[in-house]
Amino acid sequence: MPTTSNADLPISTSPPISGGFDPATAPEVTPPEPHVNPSPQTRFDRVLLRVARFVGLDRAVVFTLLARGWASVAGLISLTLITRFLTRAEQGYYYTFYSLVALQIVFELGFSVVILQTASHEAAHLHLSEDGTVTGPEDRHGRLASVLQKAVRWYTVAAIAMAVILYPVGRHFFKLQDLKQPHGNPVAWGVAWFAVVIATTCTFQIDPLFSFLEGCGYVSNVTRTRLAQAVLGSLLGWTALSMHHGLLAPACIIFGQAIAGGWFVYGKRGLLIPLLRHKASEFRIDWATEVWPFQWRIAVSWLCGYFTFQLFNPILLNYRGPIEAGQMGMSLNICGTLSAMAIAWMNTKAQPLGRLISLKDYKTLDRTFFRAVIQSTSAAFLGFATVWGIVFYLYSRGNPLSLRILPPSTLALLFAGHALNVIVFAEALYLRAHKQEKFMTNSILGALWMAPTAFFFGRTSGAHGIAICYFWGTIFIGIGYGTYTFLRYRKLWHAD
Repeated sequence: MPTTSNADLPISTSPPISGGFDPATAPEVTPPEPHVNPSPQTRFDRVLLRVARFVGLDRAVVFTLLARGWASVAGLISLTLITRFLTRAEQGYYYTFYSLVALQIVFELGFSVVILQTASHEAAHLHLSEDGTVTGPEDRHGRLASVLQKAVRWYTVAAIAMAVILYPVGRHFFKLQDLKQPHGNPVAWGVAWFAVVIATTCTFQIDPLFSFLEGCGYVSNVTRTRLAQAVLGSLLGWTALSMHHGLLAPACIIFGQAIAGGWFVYGKRGLLIPLLRHKASEFRIDWATEVWPFQWRIAVSWLCGYFTFQLFNPILLNYRGPIEAGQMGMSLNICGTLSAMAIAWMNTKAQPLGRLISLKDYKTLDRTFFRAVIQSTSAAFLGFATVWGIVFYLYSRGNPLSLRILPPSTLALLFAGHALNVIVFAEALYLRAHKQEKFMTNSILGALWMAPTAFFFGRTSGAHGIAICYFWGTIFIGIGYGTYTFLRYRKLWHAD
């Protein structure tokens, strides 16, 4: 199925660092930071620089890879702790929490993508200094301020609505699961689910500020913050697991992300507060005509993405029980981590691509994009193949950890689908950098294929049936129709 969102779940979608402005992605040329040596003197330094350029390792990519590398190592530690401190039934609830929390997509309506791209197009004509001072045309200044003001208003209302709706929906779903297991050991999910909803509400309000800052050129600063979020969240989650409060671990992880992200946003108050106070009425963006046609299509795509991916765990929990749901949840968690590492080369190019489009530098645009596509897809297939080999070895040896993950045959289908989805994600990101959403039809087709087949085959064939449907949907709808859509609009928009 086509991946239509660049949010890193569970909290995309996304520390005590208030680093300076990132000159590598700034709208205007600024001197390099003091610790960067622009002209290495030794042969070894020159070789390292050439290698880094060849594989596309800039600071934003490095911090993203470090965050995902940490997530991979942390995932192994979490897997060990989950195996030790959670029953297989509790593991099913653990991962289903994340699937239900992903319903925040309904309330976000694709706003994070819209904010990033709209801000990048306006910031391309402005200069943002390290102390947050904005200089440049007043009309662009006002339009940039109106993006931030609109985002804050939208997310404040949406966060309240999400908390009010999400908690009772989840509570009702988990009560139904209790009724299906009257003689089994009950799972104490009540307090844990409430804490997850509150934590998600906090991070939900930080997300638009991250997107806005990325659009303004603070790409490496945001990726560095996400590394700190990953570290703090993991530490708090492990603490909950080791203290025998395992189902509170998801909430602790999300709260850790909220604390680290909130501190970073506080460090950027010199830029954000003046923009929030800026009187932008004269040059305010006309959201109804300029942005809404893009946003509502993004919203539909993201909502379809939920039905494409996030239904797997609730379906298996409902029809096959918490053990198989837990295996699917852990397998999807591995898929998500590997995919996020692979798309690091693409995700960090969202702001530069939008800037190049605003400046109509299409030659550099395509050169930057296709280089990143090659790097991302190479990393994806290498990463998925390596991890599958490790899982196959554990499974063949009868290692107890292999019982917490789907069998190798089923896992291979999930891995192949996610690896191919890196290409689909890249194509969608390229088109969205034009402030256009042309993957909505792809997303609808994906949801119309995946949702009913997941319900039917999930009930009759379990996780293996779902994985087969997902793989073939990715082949025909994601790669097939998605690539056709990409080539069509790229040729149309750049015809001159």
